[in-house]
Amino acid sequence: MPRRWEIDDSVAARLVAETQERGRMSWRKRKPFGNGKTLGFIGLLLAILVFSVWAFMPLGGFLKGQSPTGSGLFPPESTAILGERNMTTIQDRLTTVVASATVAFAAISFAPTAPQAQAQSCAGDINGDSLVNGVDLAQVLADWGACGVTAPIISSVTPSFGPAAGGTAITILGSSLSTVTSVTIGGVAATNVVVVSATVVTAVAPAGTGGAKNVVVITPNSSATAIGAFTYSSGLAWATVLEWIPNPAVVTDANLRAAITATNLPWRVLDNGTNIEMLLVPGGTFMMGCSPGDTQCESGESPTHQVTLTNAFYMGKTEVTQAQWQAKMGSNPSSFGGQPNNPVEMISWSMAQSFNNATGFRLPTEAEWEFSCRAGSTTALYGVFGDIAWYGANSGGTTRPVATKLPNALGLYDTIGNVWEWTKDWYGPYASGAVTNPTGPATGSKHPQRGGSWYDSYLQGMDRASMRAIGHEPYIYFNDGFRVARNP
Repeated sequence: MPRRWEIDDSVAARLVAETQERGRMSWRKRKPFGNGKTLGFIGLLLAILVFSVWAFMPLGGFLKGQSPTGSGLFPPESTAILGERNMTTIQDRLTTVVASATVAFAAISFAPTAPQAQAQSCAGDINGDSLVNGVDLAQVLADWGACGVTAPIISSVTPSFGPAAGGTAITILGSSLSTVTSVTIGGVAATNVVVVSATVVTAVAPAGTGGAKNVVVITPNSSATAIGAFTYSSGLAWATVLEWIPNPAVVTDANLRAAITATNLPWRVLDNGTNIEMLLVPGGTFMMGCSPGDTQCESGESPTHQVTLTNAFYMGKTEVTQAQWQAKMGSNPSSFGGQPNNPVEMISWSMAQSFNNATGFRLPTEAEWEFSCRAGSTTALYGVFGDIAWYGANSGGTTRPVATKLPNALGLYDTIGNVWEWTKDWYGPYASGAVTNPTGPATGSKHPQRGGSWYDSYLQGMDRASMRAIGHEPYIYFNDGFRVARNP
């Protein structure tokens, strides 16, 4: 009769428990995974292995007719029973193994373990029930794969233009930009790409060909395109570009800077024929005439009316100097000659026109002049009088070097004081209503002069933004000069 080994249920249960505990204790000391649930799972595998040996040992003896006596696989507490059994015994034990394993797995996987001496991480507690278990695992498996990614959006690119040679620093505003890895302009990679925040990215434009180009921001999972958001410009044929973008330290008004940038024209240029520096004046709308609260206004400064200038233009940064005039015209008519950096004077309207015909410049219209002088201000003066102007009380009885007083918000010097400046228009009364791009009367005999001079007194009310003097040809004076303008 074949012999068999058998252990009772209490011993089996104790073996399972001890095996699980030994597994937990061993892994708790080593903590290779840092999670009690993982340790319990290892213990379960060991328990299943023991049960498998116990279940299938009799099968081997039954088939071979041998006894496992003295095998030493089980502790002394095991009870040996001799007798005949059939395969039903094996089936019963397999059922016991499966049932015990199921209970153990449930206990390990879905029930909290005993408090540990070390703090346990609960980063995997997805549903917030203070347990890391199968429910959390199910959620992880349900979300398996690439996470949803919000596509980037471009709302603006500033500046929107730059030289074809490249090198323009641009700022891209938008949303979901935190993962941007690269920027292209016209299909060419920009350099120095910096993700400032989720809404701001900066870069430097590469070299490109003329025209509007698409700006593209690229992330690991998506991209965004701003159609025609950056324009490459070849500059101006008649000038050398000194600065493309207005300097905030010079153009102090943010609205003016935005308006200048929106023109897609370079801000500061040097005329190639005369070396006269010029600044861009954007179009805009303003109230022309007597300033609110100005008690020194004369009748010719009224009515105050709305004027809109639709085109940007360039204005001389300073009045034309003696050196600039002499270099082009060959002589110096100034009363205070020998001062190359002082404004040229003793200039009639016709003489100014002769200079402009030789250089490609023009005189500003009266509306352009006042708009440029005010530079966004609505008062009679754009600053403290003595800080911005050379006039009777501080000039010392002579013209003074240009650009030695404070500029206005466009960066223009001496629009108040130093010398009177001729304008292009014929003199005439103002319109009573709103006008666009006014050029004055079609005919006349006199031309407006603006800005006051080194000779005039503030108490006389001459040196103000809205003041209109009447220039008579062919009479000229030692305080008559001019400033040039030019179309882009």
